[in-house]
Amino acid sequence: MANFTIADIKALREQLGTGMVDTKKALEEADGDLEKAVEILRLKGAKGNAKRADRSTTEGLVVAREGEGKVTLVELACETDFVAKNEKFIGLAETVADAAAAVAADSVEAALAAPAGDKTVEQLISEDAAVIGEKIVLRRVRTVTGDKFEVYLHKTSKDLPPQIGVVVAYSGDDAATARSIAQHISFANPTYLSREDVPAAEVEKEREIVTEISRNEGKPEAALPKIVEGRVNAFFKQVALLEQDYAKDNKLSVAQVAKDAGITVTDFARFKVGA
Repeated sequence: MANFTIADIKALREQLGTGMVDTKKALEEADGDLEKAVEILRLKGAKGNAKRADRSTTEGLVVAREGEGKVTLVELACETDFVAKNEKFIGLAETVADAAAAVAADSVEAALAAPAGDKTVEQLISEDAAVIGEKIVLRRVRTVTGDKFEVYLHKTSKDLPPQIGVVVAYSGDDAATARSIAQHISFANPTYLSREDVPAAEVEKEREIVTEISRNEGKPEAALPKIVEGRVNAFFKQVALLEQDYAKDNKLSVAQVAKDAGITVTDFARFKVGA
């Protein structure tokens, strides 16, 4: 009979987040040697990583780390909400965020290469995925720089960790308004800060589309320029933060709200798990 106890099984499960049956089998194979059982479970999980490569990762969480003059936002994805709220997965996300922030990573590639103890982030994610038993993906990383920041993390379910994360970089002294704008971003999902930031090619493509739509609707040719311009402006109000109607008062633009509060929004980032 293997030399281990129920307490050993419990301790190993808490350490690795593995299932009861797999943990017990590993301890039996290791004859009660905890270190060897950990190795067995990791090897078994690593083989499973390749099988999980094509699985979808629509759950997960968003973590933010604020430092001097910067905030790093990270989205770590997994397959199920069960794992998303697992302490081991949450702990992994915290470690990944720390490592990404330490190197001010502004891409997934930079974050994966960042050191995390004696491993890289990529190695750490691979090892923990093997133990947890799900595909885990570092989907997005962004470091926002600026003078001051407001970070807003939103839970779409009270039982899950934050799944929407927003960082607003700004100058000025009205932190409450900056936070309100961060909340607006979480809801309105702008892509760019201002209309000037929207790529010219994207604007031109939108102009072509609304011109064709307007013609198909039978609008008079002489009226087309004005109609098209109005629809392009509506496009800017969809994609550019400062052009958007403010969520708390749609009679005001976000730009006007910021101006009235004496703040200048200089950058932002928004991640939503799976989106």
